[in-house]
This record gives sequence, structure tokens and C-alpha cells, in this order.
Amino acid sequence: MLLYRASLPLLRQTLTYATGVVRGHRKKIGSKGRSLPPGLQALMTLVHLRKGETFAELGAGFTVSTSTAWRYVNETVDALAARSPKLGAALAKAARDGLPYLVLDGTLIAIDRVTADRPYYSGKHRCHGMNLQVIAAPDGALLWVSGPLRGSVHDLAAARIWGVIRALAATGLVVLADKAYQGAGAHVLTPYKGRDKPEAQKEANRAPAKLRGPGERANAQLKSWRILRKLRCCPHRAGRIAKAIHTLQLRETTSR
Repeated sequence: MLLYRASLPLLRQTLTYATGVVRGHRKKIGSKGRSLPPGLQALMTLVHLRKGETFAELGAGFTVSTSTAWRYVNETVDALAARSPKLGAALAKAARDGLPYLVLDGTLIAIDRVTADRPYYSGKHRCHGMNLQVIAAPDGALLWVSGPLRGSVHDLAAARIWGVIRALAATGLVVLADKAYQGAGAHVLTPYKGRDKPEAQKEANRAPAKLRGPGERANAQLKSWRILRKLRCCPHRAGRIAKAIHTLQLRETTSR
């Protein structure tokens, strides 16, 4: 086994925060005699999420077994995910901050599945995956991310399942979304569908598209963490991983 030094493109404050989360969790469950101190457990988790390294690679790099690496990472991810903003709190903060509008969008997290796993197959993306719903601010800042649903679930159906449409209506805020959300209600503005549209409809589509574009970068921020580019773990952990990343992304943003 060859070892080498590598860098991680994250702020020191993010590691400090994750270390505090690990330390607090250990104190809560009364854990003692661990193979790694809280700081290294936190660092291992950041490496896994940001760079997508396998548990075998993590075990070799941090001189622990593969099973220990798996246990430590999942433990830290669950602790971070629990600190991710809830839907009601995220929308209440958006209203207090006076955001002019919100952007609702769906994203597919690719998973390692075969043809037989039909419920996970997304016809839109032509691959197997898990559907996540995302609410973002106009500048692309991630405000909330949902739990996972199978890739065959339509975006509008997913938003309704998580209660997003109803919660957004209660805030009174303007919501911009793509064509997948047509029929969500008058408070969700979507583009006109169809070819050969009148010029008035084309013009009406251009303005919201320009406003929606920056907000849809929230999905790109999530997938800048390589673990979400293709999951090879249980697909139903996609939501917890995304929520943990959201917690860390918030720390990165506020520390800059």
C-alpha cells in the first residue's frame, strides 16, 4: 500500500465545526475508547463526502479497519444531517430575510443499480437514481433539501409528498420552478409548454428563466461534493448525505 499527502478544498472552520459535532455526539452517547479522536473522525467524513473516497481507502489512510471507517462516517453523517434546516424553519427565515422569490427544483442522485430495479429508474435522466427536492435563494444559496424518493417519482409528485407545495403557499412568497411543476398552484410560476408558442408566451418564459438560473446552481453546489455524483451505498441514505452536506455547506458559506 502506497500512501501520499493530499489537500481538501474546505475551510479550517468547517473541520472545527464537524469536530465539535462529533465530540458532542460522543458525549451524548457516553462513548469511550475510540480508535480515532473526534478531529480525525470528522476529517475522515469530510474526505469521504468531498472526494468520494471508498471506506477501504479511508481505512488505509486513517489506519483503521474498513468496517470502522464505515461506522465512523455514517455516525458523523447522521449527526450532521440532524442539524440540517427543517422545511418550516427554512421558509420562515426566507420570509424574515425578505427574499424576493424562491427557486424550487429537483435533482437526481445517480445510484449503482441494475435494470431490474425499475422503480429507481428516471426516464427523464435515463439512469437509476434518487429524487431530491431543493429550495434555493435567488443567489443560489441552498435553503432546504428533502429526503430521497425513488428516481421514477415525478418532481411535482415528490414536492407534494414532502409537503413543499403547501408549505410554500403558506409563506406567500413568489416561487419560480421549471416545467415539471406545472399544476402546482398559482403561487408557483412555471414556463409555458409546447412548441410554436406565441411571441408573448416566449417573452414571458425568458424573464423567469433568467431569474431562476442562478437559483438552480444550488444543485451544482450539492454535487460539488463528489459522493453525490454516484452513490454506491444504500440509495435511501441519499437524503441524509445531502442534508449533512447542506449543514457543512452552510458552515462554509458563513465562514467566508
